[in-house]
Amino acid sequence: MDSEIRQPLVEPPKHFASAWLARLARAQVARPVPFVAICILFSVLCALLASRLALRTRFEELLPEARASVVELRRLQANVPAGSHVFVVVEKGSRDEQRAFGDALVQRLRQAAPPWLVSCDDGVHDARAFLAPRAGMFAELPELQKLQGDVEARWSWEVGRQTGTNLDDDPPPPLDPNELKKRLGAPNSERFPDGYFQANDARALVVNIQTSVATGDLKGMKLTLDQIRQATEAVHRQPAYAQIKLSYAGDLVTGLSEYGAAVNDLVDVGAIGLCLVTLVMFLFFLRLRALLALAAALAVGLSWTFGITYLTIGHLNVATGFLVSIVAGNGINFGIIYVARVYEERLKGQELERAIESASLLTRRATLSAALAASAAYGSLAISDFHAFRHFALIGGVGMLVCWVAAFLFLPSALLLAERAQPFWRRRRAQAPERGLHNQHYGAPLAALVGRWPRALALGGVSLAALGLASLVHYVRSDPLEYDMRRMQNDLGDSTEMYRASKLAGEIMGANLDGAMVMLADSPEQAQLLTRALRARRDAAPAGLKPFEDVHSAFDLVPADQAEKLPILLKIRDRLLSARRRGFVTDADFAQLQPYLPPESLKPWTLTDLPSSVQRPFQDKSGVVGRLLLIEPTAGQSDSDVRYLMRWAESFREVPLPNGKVVRGSGRAVIFADILQTVMQDIPRTVVLSLAMTLVVVLITCRRGARLLLVMGALGVGLGCVTLAMALLHIKINFFNFVALPISFGIGVDYAVNFVVRYDQDPSQGALGVLRSTGGAILLCSLTTMLGYMALLGSVNQAIRSLGLLAVLGEVGCLAAAVLVLPGYLVWREQAHARRSGIPAAPTLPI
Repeated sequence: MDSEIRQPLVEPPKHFASAWLARLARAQVARPVPFVAICILFSVLCALLASRLALRTRFEELLPEARASVVELRRLQANVPAGSHVFVVVEKGSRDEQRAFGDALVQRLRQAAPPWLVSCDDGVHDARAFLAPRAGMFAELPELQKLQGDVEARWSWEVGRQTGTNLDDDPPPPLDPNELKKRLGAPNSERFPDGYFQANDARALVVNIQTSVATGDLKGMKLTLDQIRQATEAVHRQPAYAQIKLSYAGDLVTGLSEYGAAVNDLVDVGAIGLCLVTLVMFLFFLRLRALLALAAALAVGLSWTFGITYLTIGHLNVATGFLVSIVAGNGINFGIIYVARVYEERLKGQELERAIESASLLTRRATLSAALAASAAYGSLAISDFHAFRHFALIGGVGMLVCWVAAFLFLPSALLLAERAQPFWRRRRAQAPERGLHNQHYGAPLAALVGRWPRALALGGVSLAALGLASLVHYVRSDPLEYDMRRMQNDLGDSTEMYRASKLAGEIMGANLDGAMVMLADSPEQAQLLTRALRARRDAAPAGLKPFEDVHSAFDLVPADQAEKLPILLKIRDRLLSARRRGFVTDADFAQLQPYLPPESLKPWTLTDLPSSVQRPFQDKSGVVGRLLLIEPTAGQSDSDVRYLMRWAESFREVPLPNGKVVRGSGRAVIFADILQTVMQDIPRTVVLSLAMTLVVVLITCRRGARLLLVMGALGVGLGCVTLAMALLHIKINFFNFVALPISFGIGVDYAVNFVVRYDQDPSQGALGVLRSTGGAILLCSLTTMLGYMALLGSVNQAIRSLGLLAVLGEVGCLAAAVLVLPGYLVWREQAHARRSGIPAAPTLPI
């Protein structure tokens, strides 16, 4: 009897691969410790490499370095002094206390002159003092000549009225101060009427600090912010500013906060995913030894995966950082199928060693097929130029294969050692199969459900798939892309101090010029040509579709025809002074006009005469003024609107000049537009390639056409349910959640492959018998994958949450198709065959 039990329950392997795997299994059983030790040693080395992986959050790093927009961005970064900025928001206290604090902080930072400081201002004092008396010089020459004539006409009329010599009863327009200010070039309304970056109600004052630190230089960003805080707190400690409240905002502060949130998010999501996967495995097996062996195998697979990631890529990005949870949820499936089969063989009476050998042979084809299909689905993303997809493809594709290798190279020996490690008082029972290993009660409810309504489940699944196909047509025609960038950003809540300060600073400073894109010409002369070409492009755009508000150049601050305009303005000034002395203009009205009247000493000026604070936005790192242009977004439009963002980016991406030269632009708008265009181009071809590669893997595995049709039919039903859910829930596609679509092909087909292969290995059980014995393992595989994705729902990033939701829907659809619709069809077919042949049908409820 003992010799019969020790015989393997599978036929001797006939193929080379099977024979090699059989020898490997026997070696693992004979010498488990060396296998475990070598795998753990290699895992420790890989884990050390993986610990050196850095997280890169800059979006331009998701595009190839050779991309025109990235090349131009690097040129901008090499030539533009300003990299990122910090707003120190000064609240509480009186209006004068806020201004005094701002002046003191500006003076302290300017005196310290840290190497990262580009500029520091609490107002536009220098620019205002320089430009206000020169405002009239920016008016057109004919307008100034007309203004001079109107002033002279009114002067003559007033003199005539005073002397009684007027012969004309129709007086010319009066010298209204508001009208004169407007015609002299004064702005209609000033954002900073007193020169300070301060709200009109004195709620807050802003100190604007421009730094040379790039937004991706995390070390430099932290050092800079620390030094700004130290300088600010040093001023704040003075008794005169005891009532002042301080907050910090700006892209440097936001970038650090976003990075910290991303790192914490990766840790939290990864930890939650691993904990959920571990918990559901324990609940399935209810056996600590199995849990420890599987957890160790998963740790081995993850360490190998991310060790290889460090050697091949060297870093993680905003998308691949979440792959720890995803790879864990997917990669553990091969071990689950293997361990479940080991315990099933034990229940048949095999010894532990022989059960481990048998399970290696019985599960290798289905699990390898699933690993290859999942790896192919991930690999289909590699055809994209988008690095987020390429890296996702490499890490996910390699991770699936590595986790399969870990399951068959490490897990058999680890499971054997775990099962042998029993207290001495239980060793007598070690030779007998344990009823606690029985996990068929997890598949029994599924078998009962399918046995009761096989036809309804099969037809219902096909109907849902048909509805999904119909909804897919409507879904695609209705433009399923997400156009609101705010739904792809971190959701940290509007109540946080940083966001409150950012909103307040935005209200005071204004959003348009702060969000302007910088364009770099080769020379100041080329910048003038470029400005005219851009304005012509803006003016040619249809009404309501203007790509940008205006182009700002240093040459805008040096008006033309200065020599002709200056004498006219001085005559206007002299006439108004005379009108004031004669009482034609009141002192109050003249006080409004005086800041915009040129002094007698005023002379024509050039770029070099501009104050340094006025030159600075247009000055490159080499000190040349005039090469930089600022392209202001259209008023009322937001770059969070993808449609406008792409229109804005296309307007200055490439600008041909009359001399034949083409000037390229870059920046946040162009980089995001390139990412979105790349994703839109990649969606159809990636989906088609993923489906084709999955089909090839399944064809190689299943070989026979009937099995292939069953697997692909189940996959079709699952994906049909997914598309129906996407249409009903109005889920939009973005450049993060899109990866769930091709991946669903490879991972979703896993469950149908395992069921069909097992059904083919032991057809005597019938579909219900197979579902009872293996349905629980398939359910657990899906649950671990699903929980890996569900962990993403806890992310602070809305796009990552949408990836988790879409992937979970794919899992639910493919699981239902594999354990309900596919078995339902097979049971329905078996019952029909039994009725035709007169053979009693298999029982529909578990015995």
